[in-house]
Amino acid sequence: MAGGFVALLDDIAALARAAAASIDDVAAAAVKASSKAAGVVIDDAAVTPQYVDGLHPSRELPIIWRIARGSIFNKLIIILPIAMLLSSFMPWLLQPILMLGGAFLCFEGAEKIWEKLRGHHVEKEEPAVSSKGPKDEKAITSGAIRTDLILSAEIMVISLNEVANEPFWTRLIIMIVVAIGITGLVYGAVALLVKLDDFGLAMMKRDSKTQQRFGQGLVNAMPQVMDVISFIGTFAMLWVGGHLIILGADALGWHAPYDLVHTLAAPAAAVPAVGGLLAWLIDTLCSMVVGFLIGSLIVGIAHLLPFGHGKAKSSKHGDSTDSVEATAGGQKATGGSITNAQERSGND
Repeated sequence: MAGGFVALLDDIAALARAAAASIDDVAAAAVKASSKAAGVVIDDAAVTPQYVDGLHPSRELPIIWRIARGSIFNKLIIILPIAMLLSSFMPWLLQPILMLGGAFLCFEGAEKIWEKLRGHHVEKEEPAVSSKGPKDEKAITSGAIRTDLILSAEIMVISLNEVANEPFWTRLIIMIVVAIGITGLVYGAVALLVKLDDFGLAMMKRDSKTQQRFGQGLVNAMPQVMDVISFIGTFAMLWVGGHLIILGADALGWHAPYDLVHTLAAPAAAVPAVGGLLAWLIDTLCSMVVGFLIGSLIVGIAHLLPFGHGKAKSSKHGDSTDSVEATAGGQKATGGSITNAQERSGND
Protein backbone atom coordinates (compact mmCIF):
# COMPACT_ATOMS: atom_id res chain seq x y z
CA MET A 1 0.00 0.00 0.00
CA ALA A 2 2.77 2.39 0.99
CA GLY A 3 4.72 1.43 -2.11
CA GLY A 4 1.70 2.23 -4.30
CA PHE A 5 1.31 5.63 -2.61
CA VAL A 6 4.99 6.43 -3.18
CA ALA A 7 4.69 5.39 -6.82
CA LEU A 8 1.66 7.68 -7.17
CA LEU A 9 3.66 10.56 -5.72
CA ASP A 10 6.47 9.82 -8.18
CA ASP A 11 4.00 9.92 -11.08
CA ILE A 12 2.56 13.22 -9.84
CA ALA A 13 6.06 14.67 -9.51
CA ALA A 14 6.94 13.52 -13.02
CA LEU A 15 3.76 15.14 -14.39
CA ALA A 16 4.55 18.34 -12.51
CA ARG A 17 8.06 18.43 -13.97
CA ALA A 18 6.69 17.82 -17.45
CA ALA A 19 4.11 20.57 -16.98
CA ALA A 20 6.77 22.98 -15.72
CA ALA A 21 8.98 22.18 -18.70
CA SER A 22 6.04 22.74 -21.04
CA ILE A 23 5.33 26.10 -19.41
CA ASP A 24 8.97 27.09 -19.83
CA ASP A 25 8.88 26.03 -23.48
CA VAL A 26 5.68 27.99 -24.11
CA ALA A 27 7.11 31.08 -22.40
CA ALA A 28 10.34 30.87 -24.40
CA ALA A 29 8.44 30.38 -27.65
CA ALA A 30 6.12 33.28 -26.83
CA VAL A 31 9.08 35.60 -26.22
CA LYS A 32 10.73 34.49 -29.46
CA ALA A 33 7.52 34.91 -31.43
CA SER A 34 6.66 38.34 -30.05
CA SER A 35 10.22 39.68 -30.44
CA LYS A 36 9.85 39.62 -34.22
CA ALA A 37 6.95 42.06 -33.88
CA ALA A 38 9.09 44.57 -31.98
CA GLY A 39 8.74 47.29 -34.59
CA VAL A 40 4.96 47.22 -34.50
CA VAL A 41 4.93 47.06 -30.69
CA ILE A 42 7.20 50.10 -30.31
CA ASP A 43 5.22 52.07 -32.85
CA ASP A 44 1.97 51.11 -31.14
CA ALA A 45 3.29 52.37 -27.79
CA ALA A 46 4.45 55.62 -29.41
CA VAL A 47 1.17 56.34 -31.19
CA THR A 48 -1.42 55.25 -28.62
CA PRO A 49 -0.95 58.10 -26.07
CA GLN A 50 -2.47 60.57 -28.54
CA TYR A 51 -5.87 59.06 -27.85
CA VAL A 52 -5.95 60.67 -24.40
CA ASP A 53 -4.59 64.04 -25.51
CA GLY A 54 -6.75 66.75 -23.94
CA LEU A 55 -8.43 64.46 -21.44
CA HIS A 56 -8.82 65.36 -17.80
CA PRO A 57 -6.23 63.31 -15.86
CA SER A 58 -8.96 61.36 -14.09
CA ARG A 59 -10.19 60.01 -17.44
CA GLU A 60 -6.84 58.97 -18.92
CA LEU A 61 -6.43 55.55 -17.30
CA PRO A 62 -10.10 54.48 -17.76
CA ILE A 63 -9.86 55.26 -21.47
CA ILE A 64 -6.57 53.38 -21.83
CA TRP A 65 -8.12 50.41 -20.00
CA ARG A 66 -11.09 50.41 -22.40
CA ILE A 67 -8.76 50.49 -25.41
CA ALA A 68 -6.67 47.66 -23.90
CA ARG A 69 -9.80 45.51 -23.45
CA GLY A 70 -10.72 46.20 -27.06
CA SER A 71 -7.20 45.20 -28.11
CA ILE A 72 -7.49 41.87 -26.29
CA PHE A 73 -10.86 41.29 -28.00
CA ASN A 74 -9.28 42.07 -31.38
CA LYS A 75 -6.42 39.64 -30.84
CA LEU A 76 -8.20 36.71 -29.17
CA ILE A 77 -11.71 36.80 -30.66
CA ILE A 78 -11.23 38.24 -34.15
CA ILE A 79 -7.64 37.71 -35.31
CA LEU A 80 -6.53 34.52 -33.53
CA PRO A 81 -9.25 32.17 -34.92
CA ILE A 82 -8.61 33.39 -38.47
CA ALA A 83 -4.85 33.11 -38.06
CA MET A 84 -5.09 29.58 -36.61
CA LEU A 85 -7.35 28.46 -39.46
CA LEU A 86 -4.93 29.86 -42.02
CA SER A 87 -1.93 28.22 -40.35
CA SER A 88 -3.74 24.86 -40.24
CA PHE A 89 -5.40 24.76 -43.68
CA MET A 90 -3.61 27.36 -45.82
CA PRO A 91 -0.13 27.80 -44.32
CA TRP A 92 1.20 28.80 -47.76
CA LEU A 93 -0.85 31.99 -47.47
CA LEU A 94 0.98 33.20 -44.35
CA GLN A 95 4.14 34.21 -46.23
CA PRO A 96 2.36 36.49 -48.75
CA ILE A 97 0.34 38.01 -45.88
CA LEU A 98 3.55 38.64 -43.96
CA MET A 99 5.10 40.30 -46.99
CA LEU A 100 2.05 42.52 -47.44
CA GLY A 101 2.25 43.44 -43.76
CA GLY A 102 5.97 44.12 -44.21
CA ALA A 103 5.26 46.37 -47.19
CA PHE A 104 2.71 48.26 -45.11
CA LEU A 105 5.27 48.79 -42.35
CA CYS A 106 7.83 49.98 -44.92
CA PHE A 107 5.28 52.41 -46.31
CA GLU A 108 4.46 53.79 -42.88
CA GLY A 109 8.09 54.18 -41.86
CA ALA A 110 9.20 55.72 -45.16
CA GLU A 111 6.29 58.17 -45.22
CA LYS A 112 7.14 59.41 -41.73
CA ILE A 113 10.74 60.00 -42.80
CA TRP A 114 9.76 61.80 -46.02
CA GLU A 115 7.30 63.98 -44.12
CA LYS A 116 10.11 64.95 -41.75
CA LEU A 117 12.48 65.67 -44.63
CA ARG A 118 9.88 67.79 -46.43
CA GLY A 119 9.07 69.64 -43.22
CA HIS A 120 5.40 68.69 -43.50
CA HIS A 121 3.40 69.15 -40.34
CA VAL A 122 -0.16 68.37 -39.43
CA GLU A 123 -2.46 71.34 -39.21
CA LYS A 124 -3.48 72.30 -35.74
CA GLU A 125 -6.84 71.03 -34.63
CA GLU A 126 -8.70 71.00 -31.38
CA PRO A 127 -7.70 68.17 -29.02
CA ALA A 128 -9.89 65.16 -29.52
CA VAL A 129 -11.80 64.98 -26.26
CA SER A 130 -10.98 68.18 -24.42
CA SER A 131 -14.06 69.46 -22.57
CA LYS A 132 -16.25 66.84 -24.22
CA GLY A 133 -18.57 64.24 -22.84
CA PRO A 134 -19.02 60.47 -22.72
CA LYS A 135 -20.23 60.24 -26.33
CA ASP A 136 -17.01 61.79 -27.56
CA GLU A 137 -14.94 59.48 -25.35
CA LYS A 138 -16.82 56.51 -26.77
CA ALA A 139 -16.16 57.66 -30.34
CA ILE A 140 -12.47 58.13 -29.64
CA THR A 141 -12.21 54.74 -27.93
CA SER A 142 -13.96 53.04 -30.85
CA GLY A 143 -11.59 54.69 -33.31
CA ALA A 144 -8.58 53.62 -31.26
CA ILE A 145 -9.81 50.01 -31.13
CA ARG A 146 -10.37 49.98 -34.90
CA THR A 147 -6.83 51.24 -35.40
CA ASP A 148 -5.52 48.63 -32.96
CA LEU A 149 -7.11 45.92 -35.13
CA ILE A 150 -4.57 46.67 -37.89
CA LEU A 151 -1.61 46.77 -35.53
CA SER A 152 -2.75 43.64 -33.70
CA ALA A 153 -3.19 41.74 -36.96
CA GLU A 154 0.40 42.55 -37.91
CA ILE A 155 1.70 41.53 -34.48
CA MET A 156 -0.22 38.25 -34.41
CA VAL A 157 0.66 37.15 -37.96
CA ILE A 158 4.35 37.98 -37.48
CA SER A 159 4.35 36.08 -34.18
CA LEU A 160 2.43 33.12 -35.62
CA ASN A 161 4.97 32.68 -38.39
CA GLU A 162 7.68 32.09 -35.76
CA VAL A 163 5.80 29.12 -34.26
CA ALA A 164 4.13 27.79 -37.40
CA ASN A 165 5.81 24.37 -37.02
CA GLU A 166 4.53 23.78 -33.48
CA PRO A 167 1.58 21.41 -32.87
CA PHE A 168 -1.84 23.06 -33.07
CA TRP A 169 -2.58 23.26 -29.33
CA THR A 170 0.94 24.39 -28.44
CA ARG A 171 0.68 27.02 -31.16
CA LEU A 172 -2.67 28.17 -29.84
CA ILE A 173 -1.42 28.49 -26.25
CA ILE A 174 1.69 30.38 -27.38
CA MET A 175 -0.41 32.82 -29.40
CA ILE A 176 -2.75 33.43 -26.45
CA VAL A 177 0.29 34.20 -24.26
CA VAL A 178 1.65 36.53 -26.96
CA ALA A 179 -1.68 38.34 -27.28
CA ILE A 180 -2.08 38.92 -23.56
CA GLY A 181 1.60 39.66 -22.94
CA ILE A 182 2.01 42.21 -25.74
CA THR A 183 -1.25 43.95 -24.89
CA GLY A 184 -0.19 44.24 -21.26
CA LEU A 185 3.25 45.51 -22.28
CA VAL A 186 1.98 48.12 -24.74
CA TYR A 187 -0.87 49.55 -22.71
CA GLY A 188 1.01 49.28 -19.43
CA ALA A 189 3.79 51.38 -21.01
CA VAL A 190 1.22 53.81 -22.41
CA ALA A 191 -0.43 54.21 -19.00
CA LEU A 192 2.96 54.89 -17.43
CA LEU A 193 3.89 57.44 -20.10
CA VAL A 194 0.69 59.45 -19.88
CA LYS A 195 0.81 59.60 -16.07
CA LEU A 196 4.46 60.54 -15.68
CA ASP A 197 3.67 64.20 -16.27
CA ASP A 198 1.11 64.18 -13.46
CA PHE A 199 3.65 62.49 -11.23
CA GLY A 200 6.12 65.23 -12.12
CA LEU A 201 3.57 67.92 -11.28
CA ALA A 202 2.89 66.30 -7.92
CA MET A 203 6.62 66.34 -7.20
CA MET A 204 6.79 70.02 -8.14
CA LYS A 205 4.29 70.83 -5.38
CA ARG A 206 6.42 69.21 -2.66
CA ASP A 207 8.29 71.35 -0.13
CA SER A 208 11.67 69.88 -1.02
CA LYS A 209 13.58 71.86 -3.65
CA THR A 210 15.22 68.66 -4.85
CA GLN A 211 11.85 67.01 -5.43
CA GLN A 212 10.57 70.14 -7.16
CA ARG A 213 13.53 70.17 -9.54
CA PHE A 214 13.11 66.44 -10.21
CA GLY A 215 9.42 66.95 -10.99
CA GLN A 216 10.15 69.88 -13.29
CA GLY A 217 12.82 67.87 -15.08
CA LEU A 218 10.43 64.95 -15.53
CA VAL A 219 7.73 67.19 -16.99
CA ASN A 220 10.20 68.88 -19.33
CA ALA A 221 11.72 65.57 -20.45
CA MET A 222 8.52 63.78 -21.47
CA PRO A 223 8.11 65.40 -24.93
CA GLN A 224 11.69 64.38 -25.75
CA VAL A 225 11.03 60.86 -24.46
CA MET A 226 8.04 60.55 -26.79
CA ASP A 227 10.10 61.89 -29.70
CA VAL A 228 12.77 59.25 -29.04
CA ILE A 229 10.17 56.47 -28.86
CA SER A 230 8.60 57.66 -32.11
CA PHE A 231 12.04 57.82 -33.76
CA ILE A 232 12.90 54.29 -32.67
CA GLY A 233 9.46 53.08 -33.76
CA THR A 234 9.91 54.52 -37.27
CA PHE A 235 13.22 52.76 -37.87
CA ALA A 236 11.97 49.58 -36.21
CA MET A 237 9.10 49.50 -38.72
CA LEU A 238 11.56 49.79 -41.61
CA TRP A 239 13.75 47.06 -40.10
CA VAL A 240 10.89 44.62 -39.48
CA GLY A 241 9.18 45.41 -42.78
CA GLY A 242 12.36 45.03 -44.82
CA HIS A 243 13.30 41.84 -42.97
CA LEU A 244 9.88 40.30 -43.66
CA ILE A 245 10.15 41.09 -47.36
CA ILE A 246 13.70 39.72 -47.66
CA LEU A 247 12.76 36.48 -45.88
CA GLY A 248 9.51 36.20 -47.83
CA ALA A 249 11.26 36.65 -51.17
CA ASP A 250 13.76 33.95 -50.22
CA ALA A 251 10.97 31.56 -49.19
CA LEU A 252 9.16 32.17 -52.48
CA GLY A 253 12.27 31.43 -54.55
CA TRP A 254 14.04 34.77 -55.05
CA HIS A 255 17.22 34.19 -53.05
CA ALA A 256 19.41 37.09 -54.23
CA PRO A 257 18.48 39.69 -51.54
CA TYR A 258 18.78 37.18 -48.69
CA ASP A 259 22.10 35.83 -50.01
CA LEU A 260 23.50 39.37 -50.45
CA VAL A 261 22.66 40.33 -46.85
CA HIS A 262 24.29 37.19 -45.49
CA THR A 263 27.34 37.69 -47.71
CA LEU A 264 27.77 41.18 -46.25
CA ALA A 265 27.26 39.95 -42.68
CA ALA A 266 29.53 36.88 -42.93
CA PRO A 267 32.90 38.70 -42.41
CA ALA A 268 31.53 40.53 -39.37
CA ALA A 269 30.29 37.27 -37.87
CA ALA A 270 33.88 36.00 -37.79
CA VAL A 271 35.08 38.80 -35.49
CA PRO A 272 35.85 37.32 -32.04
CA ALA A 273 33.55 38.19 -29.12
CA VAL A 274 31.38 40.72 -30.97
CA GLY A 275 30.86 38.86 -34.25
CA GLY A 276 27.25 37.96 -33.54
CA LEU A 277 26.34 41.54 -32.65
CA LEU A 278 28.11 42.99 -35.70
CA ALA A 279 26.42 40.51 -38.03
CA TRP A 280 23.04 41.39 -36.51
CA LEU A 281 23.71 45.11 -36.95
CA ILE A 282 24.63 44.65 -40.61
CA ASP A 283 21.57 42.47 -41.17
CA THR A 284 19.39 45.07 -39.46
CA LEU A 285 20.90 47.96 -41.43
CA CYS A 286 20.38 46.11 -44.72
CA SER A 287 16.78 45.36 -43.76
CA MET A 288 16.19 49.05 -42.95
CA VAL A 289 17.67 50.15 -46.28
CA VAL A 290 15.49 47.66 -48.16
CA GLY A 291 12.49 48.74 -46.10
CA PHE A 292 13.10 52.42 -46.83
CA LEU A 293 13.55 51.84 -50.58
CA ILE A 294 10.41 49.72 -50.87
CA GLY A 295 8.47 52.06 -48.60
CA SER A 296 9.57 55.11 -50.62
CA LEU A 297 8.44 53.40 -53.83
CA ILE A 298 5.02 52.72 -52.32
CA VAL A 299 4.81 56.31 -51.00
CA GLY A 300 5.55 57.63 -54.49
CA ILE A 301 2.91 55.38 -56.07
CA ALA A 302 0.35 56.24 -53.39
CA HIS A 303 0.84 59.97 -53.90
CA LEU A 304 0.41 59.59 -57.66
CA LEU A 305 -3.02 58.01 -57.21
CA PRO A 306 -6.05 60.34 -57.51
CA PHE A 307 -7.08 59.84 -53.88
CA GLY A 308 -3.53 60.18 -52.57
CA HIS A 309 -2.09 63.03 -54.66
CA GLY A 310 -0.92 65.99 -52.63
CA LYS A 311 -2.10 64.43 -49.40
CA ALA A 312 0.17 63.42 -46.55
CA LYS A 313 -1.22 61.33 -43.80
CA SER A 314 -1.41 62.98 -40.46
CA SER A 315 -0.50 59.74 -38.76
CA LYS A 316 0.04 56.07 -39.33
CA HIS A 317 -3.64 55.35 -39.18
CA GLY A 318 -4.95 57.84 -41.69
CA ASP A 319 -8.55 57.98 -40.43
CA SER A 320 -9.62 61.56 -41.06
CA THR A 321 -12.87 61.01 -39.19
CA ASP A 322 -11.00 60.49 -35.96
CA SER A 323 -9.94 63.97 -34.93
CA VAL A 324 -7.77 62.45 -32.26
CA GLU A 325 -5.25 61.66 -34.98
CA ALA A 326 -4.27 65.32 -35.45
CA THR A 327 -2.00 67.03 -32.94
CA ALA A 328 -0.48 70.46 -33.27
CA GLY A 329 2.64 70.57 -35.44
CA GLY A 330 3.10 66.81 -35.16
CA GLN A 331 3.47 67.14 -31.38
CA LYS A 332 3.21 63.86 -29.53
CA ALA A 333 0.19 63.34 -27.35
CA THR A 334 2.17 63.17 -24.16
CA GLY A 335 3.64 66.55 -24.97
CA GLY A 336 0.11 67.92 -25.28
CA SER A 337 -0.83 66.30 -22.01
CA ILE A 338 2.21 67.86 -20.36
CA THR A 339 1.24 71.28 -21.66
CA ASN A 340 -2.20 70.83 -20.16
CA ALA A 341 -0.63 69.65 -16.93
CA GLN A 342 1.66 72.68 -16.79
CA GLU A 343 -1.33 74.95 -17.30
CA ARG A 344 -3.10 73.22 -14.42
CA SER A 345 0.00 73.69 -12.31
CA GLY A 346 0.08 77.41 -13.17
CA ASN A 347 -3.55 77.80 -12.24
CA ASP A 348 -2.85 76.17 -8.92
